[in-house]
Amino acid sequence: MARYRIDDLPSPDVREVVARTPIAVLPIGSIEQHGPHLPCGTDTFAAELIALEIADRLDALYVPFGPYGVTPIHAGHPGTINLRRSTFEALLGDICRELIDLGVRTVLLVNWHEGNNASMNAVATDLQDEYPDVTFVVSQACYVAQRIYADDGGELTHGGGIETLAVLAHDPALVRGERVDTPTRPDDAFEMDEMRRSHETYGFITDVTALADDGWYGNPSWASEERAQTFAADVAVAALERIERILDIQARRRAGAGD
Repeated sequence: MARYRIDDLPSPDVREVVARTPIAVLPIGSIEQHGPHLPCGTDTFAAELIALEIADRLDALYVPFGPYGVTPIHAGHPGTINLRRSTFEALLGDICRELIDLGVRTVLLVNWHEGNNASMNAVATDLQDEYPDVTFVVSQACYVAQRIYADDGGELTHGGGIETLAVLAHDPALVRGERVDTPTRPDDAFEMDEMRRSHETYGFITDVTALADDGWYGNPSWASEERAQTFAADVAVAALERIERILDIQARRRAGAGD
């Protein structure tokens, strides 16, 4: 639980927090199917855990965004609720403008759902241009987790080990591990994920069944309660190394522009 969560604080306290540390941290996730063993709120739970940890470490204001995201790739699977891009962008834009009016000068978006990327980046880019004295930073927490757990065998697959770890960290009772007997390795699923996640040359997937017929794949049994105990802190610390570097670069750039 963040020390400074906007929905828990009285109005004067919010003003004091922002005056002291003009940073707002927003978790961005999704409500969508994650197979028979993980809850539909997996992406939102993961984003919230890490954003709460980051907000605490920055002594910053934690601002809930809402559980929903842009997820047409999972349409048709029970439990999936997709926001139109226009809806998502309008909501995120309105929240950020209100925070800026309040005095926030750094908006940190902590994301765990790739379907949000295009809309989230569009809003951040437009607002960065509209408010040149405000810094927008996106931390793709799912990719941070992929990076730090890769050497231990963690895989960022839909409903796989890393996502199971996130749910264990949120609430172990929500993991129905008994429903999954063995890891699933559909043909070309890893290659398809690498294709869509590439930073250089990439293609697109518009239906999750292109990865796996039943909408998930991977090895949930990799996740353990021992790893889950430090999940939020481990990902937050790794993310903050790069977040703080970006904030330093932006601060030096602005200082130089003012000379």
